[in-house]
Amino acid sequence: MAIFHKVMLVVVMTFVCSGLARADSVNNLLSPGKLISGHAKYDNECDKCHKPYDKAAQSGLCRDCHKEVSKDINEKRRYHGLMKKEKACKECHGDHKGRDARIAKLDTIGFDHETTGYPLKGAHTASKVLCKDCHSPLKKYREAPTKCIACHEKADKHKGSLGKDCESCHEEKDWKTFHYDHSKSKFDLQGKHKEVKCKSCHVKDKYKDTPRLCSDCHKKDDDGEKGHKGKFGPKCETCHTDREWKEIIFDHDKKTKYPLLGKHKETKCTECHKGVLYKEKLKKECVACHKKDDDKEKGHKGKFGSKCETCHIEKGWKEIPFDHDKKTKYPLLGKHKDAKCSDCHKGNLYKDKLKKECVACHKKDDDKEKGHKGKFGDKCETCHIEKGWKEIVFDHDKKTKYRLLGKHKETKCVACHKGDLYKDKLKKDCYSCHKKDDKHEEQQGKKCESCHDEKDWKKASFNHSMSKYPLTGRHILTECKKCHATPRFKDAKSDCWSCHEKKDSHKKTLGTNCEKCHNTRDWKSWDFDHDRTNFKLQGKHKDLKCADCHHRPVDGKISMAASCVACHDKDDKHVGAFGRRCEQCHVGSSWKKIKDSAWKEIRIGSQRWTNK
Repeated sequence: MAIFHKVMLVVVMTFVCSGLARADSVNNLLSPGKLISGHAKYDNECDKCHKPYDKAAQSGLCRDCHKEVSKDINEKRRYHGLMKKEKACKECHGDHKGRDARIAKLDTIGFDHETTGYPLKGAHTASKVLCKDCHSPLKKYREAPTKCIACHEKADKHKGSLGKDCESCHEEKDWKTFHYDHSKSKFDLQGKHKEVKCKSCHVKDKYKDTPRLCSDCHKKDDDGEKGHKGKFGPKCETCHTDREWKEIIFDHDKKTKYPLLGKHKETKCTECHKGVLYKEKLKKECVACHKKDDDKEKGHKGKFGSKCETCHIEKGWKEIPFDHDKKTKYPLLGKHKDAKCSDCHKGNLYKDKLKKECVACHKKDDDKEKGHKGKFGDKCETCHIEKGWKEIVFDHDKKTKYRLLGKHKETKCVACHKGDLYKDKLKKDCYSCHKKDDKHEEQQGKKCESCHDEKDWKKASFNHSMSKYPLTGRHILTECKKCHATPRFKDAKSDCWSCHEKKDSHKKTLGTNCEKCHNTRDWKSWDFDHDRTNFKLQGKHKDLKCADCHHRPVDGKISMAASCVACHDKDDKHVGAFGRRCEQCHVGSSWKKIKDSAWKEIRIGSQRWTNK
């Protein structure tokens, strides 16, 4: 084979050197076979496909002729342009195999259509769809149409009215499945329009010249019961949105000269705009709309004028922001803040001038059962304030010469001031008011303050030491009522017996002058000195009990005979023979003991008796 190649090289070189006239014969000599019918015109032009001594240049020469394929490769599209690895043309398309040879055989069964840049999807992958349905036998595979309309023109229900880009709306999955991006049209679908079926707007598949104005589709809604019936014009989008028919986006504040505030924001348009929206000019005054409210039972009935905004605001009809303090010369204080305007302003607000005096409004209160009935004058503010009718601010201590102390502070004014406040002059002494309360029946005089004070009538501070009967000892702790059984204090007796008769254990044997023995320190403690009496206790007499001698009840002072026989008559063994003066012989220390002088007298007497 090596020798053969060398011979052929010599032959070729010989032909080359012999000139161009002999080139055709050389090509025919070297050709391995006839070209395909498509390349038959290049049988004698080998340089169209081959470049001497440069095999790599062959693919470039192919692309020079097959410009559409070259373009696909350059633009990286279709089958040749999307090949993962670039190959030489001859690897797939060998020539010189005869005029009828097929140098571009295709495995239609296992062919991956995705390598062409046109992947088969949806219904195109169905087994019933054959290659020949899209690729005509008379045309190259690359010449197969990629536009839907080329195959489906007959199925186009739009009849070309929407153009030829079927894929803009439809998908390979199913003819009825579509995904048209309406935002690319002149009418972007927003809000509720996204949920509307195409046929609702595109009647009978009419897509071009479809009306785009709201009123074109929604006129029937406007003519309905809840519609505007054409009064608000055809520009529905001015107020409504496609999100929700009931949603109103019209900015009344920015787009009109009348901003909506408070309750006006919640008011329906038709409550104010009752006529044609663009022709009718509404008045801005409150009374233009709310006169019917003013004429109602709870309204002012025109008495407060037509400038409702002076007192009311849009936030709420019942809310009154009128500042009476700043805008009038009569600031509202206390209960006046809670009073209704109509309580004072009963007539025409701007014509009637109200008086500022309390009595102008509250005379009826003064005339009531619990009022003063005009006796306290008409300067109510002297005592009362707006905070509360029952609260009295009059300072009796500072504004009068009679300070109120103790219980007097709690006393009602009418308890003292029963007549005309400014004409009647009240006396300041206690007795003038409390004569009826005097339980002493004037026995203690009229100077109640001597014992009593304003804190408590029942508590007295009487100084008993200043009386005719100063209290000492136990008497100081004794309650008044123990001695003074009745409020007629002067009726109380000053002797002990009057109070202590029940406690007299002597049963009146010692008389009724208890103070002779007892004192106020303690009843059981007594200090009577019998020696200071006409009968000095001596001897046995010192040990005797009082009752041994004093056993007979007496009234007043004790009056007893001082003679011995008065007590000892039964003990007289002389049976009166020696007289009644026992003390002349006997001594008190012992009855049996006889005085020496007595014995002497006895001896003298005996001698005399004997001499006789």
